This record gives sequence, C-alpha cells and structure tokens, in this order.
Amino acid sequence: MKKLDSEFKYLVDMYEDPFFPTFLVDKLKLHIVKVVHFIEESTHTVEAIQEKLDEMTIAINELQNEFYENDSEIETFARDSIGVTVEDILQYFEIDIDIEEALRERDW
Repeated sequence: MKKLDSEFKYLVDMYEDPFFPTFLVDKLKLHIVKVVHFIEESTHTVEAIQEKLDEMTIAINELQNEFYENDSEIETFARDSIGVTVEDILQYFEIDIDIEEALRERDW
C-alpha cells in the first residue's frame, strides 16, 4: 500500500505566517492527517474518500471560532494553503477528485 512520504509538508504557507497560531494550524493538520491515514490503510472508493474529506472539512469549519478567538481566521490565504495541501495529497495517491469537490463542505 502506498504511503505518503514522511517528509511531506502540510500547510506550509500557514506555518510560515505568524497570523496563524501554530497550535491551531497543528489542529487543522491533524484533520488532514486523518484523511491521509484513511487513504493509506486500504483501497477505498472515491465516494468513501470524499466522505472522509467532507468530515475533515466540517471539522476544519468548526475550528473557525478558535481562530477568531486568537486574532486569526481561516481566510483566502489559509483556504489556498489548505487547498494546495489537499490537492497535493490527492495527486500523490492518484485520486481523481477535483479540489473544489474535495472541499465542498467548506464555509471559509
């Protein structure tokens, strides 16, 4: 089974920007990592992977208030960083899901 390289960089732009508290970016990353582990554990249908992506996106939506409470927010720059990370993962695993569809549950 294919595994994501241990050197893979998640949310690079968010980690490099002090506007985003590292502990919150870490929480966001954990939700993405859960999807990666799901993909790595077995062969899944595109529909099953999309369900996990929906769960991930809803969990990220729920972090928005914590970002606000820490003088930050999930805005355009963050959305792009999340999108690039998820898109890179989908490409690595050769999963044919458009990034807009992958993050269809987002409200950021």
